[in-house]
Amino acid sequence: MPAAERPPPAHRDPGVLRWLLAYALSVLGDGVFFLALGWAAQRVAGPAETGVVMAVGSVPRAVLLLGGGVVADRFGPRRVVIGADAARCVLILGAAAAVGIAAPGLWLLVAVALAFGVVDALFLPAVGALPARIAPPEELGRIAGLRALALRLGGAAAAPVGGYALVLGGPAAAFAAAGLLFAASVPLLLTLRVRPLPDPSARAAPRQPEGAGREVREGLRYVRGHRLIGPLVLSGALCELGLNGPLNVGLVLLAAERGWGAGGLGRLVGAFGLGAGAGALLLAVAGRLPRPGLVHVATLVASGAALGCVALAPSHGLAVAACALGGLAGGVCGGLAFALIQTSAAPAYLGRVTAATSLTGLGLAPLCYPVVGAAVGAWGSAPVFLACGAFSCLGAVVCLAAPAVRRAELPRARRPQRSRGAGTGPLPDSLPDPPPAPAP
Repeated sequence: MPAAERPPPAHRDPGVLRWLLAYALSVLGDGVFFLALGWAAQRVAGPAETGVVMAVGSVPRAVLLLGGGVVADRFGPRRVVIGADAARCVLILGAAAAVGIAAPGLWLLVAVALAFGVVDALFLPAVGALPARIAPPEELGRIAGLRALALRLGGAAAAPVGGYALVLGGPAAAFAAAGLLFAASVPLLLTLRVRPLPDPSARAAPRQPEGAGREVREGLRYVRGHRLIGPLVLSGALCELGLNGPLNVGLVLLAAERGWGAGGLGRLVGAFGLGAGAGALLLAVAGRLPRPGLVHVATLVASGAALGCVALAPSHGLAVAACALGGLAGGVCGGLAFALIQTSAAPAYLGRVTAATSLTGLGLAPLCYPVVGAAVGAWGSAPVFLACGAFSCLGAVVCLAAPAVRRAELPRARRPQRSRGAGTGPLPDSLPDPPPAPAP
């Protein structure tokens, strides 16, 4: 490839930056939507019904997520992401109009939440499969950091943006703001140019499936049998199951148990978010870390150990520091896992692989919340945090037992080769193609 045609680094690539901005707008729209949904529900129903409205959308998302991966692989992630964001825009703007015309009934909010969950099941696998189609493999480590930063910034901005919209015009205005954010992402996505798939032998699945169900099973077999992706997905599932409960339920109960109040809880959650953002920034700046498989294992252990020890901290300040350390290690760990999976997965399976990695955190981990709450009520925060941290560290054992993870490396940037001799000759007209992704 001539030097003039080489793609720029991810942080300077206009296509990557457009995708990143579109992704941040979608994350922000998600946050504003859920804030508006919860506010509208509590105005017409009690706490129990509000919880049902907030949780009901996760059911179709969990059930249909693997099918969404099939759709992304069949029709291409760019097309599916554009359609999903356009559908979410129409859905939420319709909800804004309905809420603005008349007081919403509980049935309307439940229907909106269910429909949003269905579209989310299409959006999530496709948006996760896009980076490998818009940037070369050697930039996926940096993209993982940039993606995590966009996720953190979009999530952090959702509360003030949604709150301001609620103050201005109530739930109708907040729903409208979320719909407009989804609408703003669509033109950015339309301008994306995806990279062509490799040769047909790399594009084709081992055998032609005959329907969505068989494609789902084919994808799960691919994940299970891949020497690198299989252990990474399993370790990620163990980490999600171990740490989601303490982060989303345990910190609330710990702050109440220690008398730290809402302000103390906010500092704990904020410290974890800042730490995770710092980890993402490290990846975005470095682009590539040496021995990423072993670094992934080390940061996985550090994250589990730090969050497991939060409840043992003798003071609020030390608990905040433990949360920050856990977030920092978790940000690096998650980003490296994303980059390793993206660079190792065959293009024909990217959507289904992304769906499999998302399923635990979005579909199964919330099932642990009542278990963690009941355990804290029975035994207190300290033993539950320690047990959950230890459980998440089992993921490191899975990775250490897999030689492919221990030896894993991210692709290096290809450099032009000088001609032999004095080293001052002309650059070659082209560079060799990168090696194929490892076979399962």
